[in-house]
Amino acid sequence: MKTTIVENGNQCIASFAGRLDTAAAVQTAEEVKPLLELEHKEIILDCTELEYISSSGLRIFLNIRKEAAGHGSKVIVRNINADIRQVFMMTGFISLFEIQ
Repeated sequence: MKTTIVENGNQCIASFAGRLDTAAAVQTAEEVKPLLELEHKEIILDCTELEYISSSGLRIFLNIRKEAAGHGSKVIVRNINADIRQVFMMTGFISLFEIQ
């Protein structure tokens, strides 16, 4: 699992590549900590190269959303594949996030 974070003006893009499963969740949670403190930004979670997300990964996304809302930031999830879209639909995450 690889996480890359790039700030560009008012946007902060976090790109995920690989499998965000339970084994990768601890490291990924550590890598996304800078996102939790951003104020008044548009946080984009780019899932173009994300192959799989487990409940641990969903918890990370939910935590980012919760902290962003508290700091006046907005979270957008981009480019999820069909399998991850299905997981988002089954868990109700599809209504919690703006999906592009």
